[in-house]
Amino acid sequence: MNKSAELLATMYDTVFIVVLIILTFMVCLSFYFAIKGPKIGDRLVSINMMSTLIIVIMAILALFKSEVYIIDICLIYAMISFLAVIVLSKVYLGVFISKQQKQQKEEDNNV
Repeated sequence: MNKSAELLATMYDTVFIVVLIILTFMVCLSFYFAIKGPKIGDRLVSINMMSTLIIVIMAILALFKSEVYIIDICLIYAMISFLAVIVLSKVYLGVFISKQQKQQKEEDNNV
């Protein structure tokens, strides 16, 4: 019975490590799209995706290391991430509206 428990623990550790590697690769891809994204909206979505993946990585590390306090850090990071995306969206919306108003004024002056 003891050997089967050790085998199961080793299998869980292997699965955790493989999942962490895959998630790290996905964070790198999201970072690439955050830099290269063709539009600001794509960049905002990739930044949100990066923060979500980091939260998942932290939660898996909490399971892997059996440290409960990391879950609290995940929750705090999730709230900060949500607020950051909201603020970035608001800033982008303000820039977009000001550009539209500027174009509208230019069109009115040309007519």
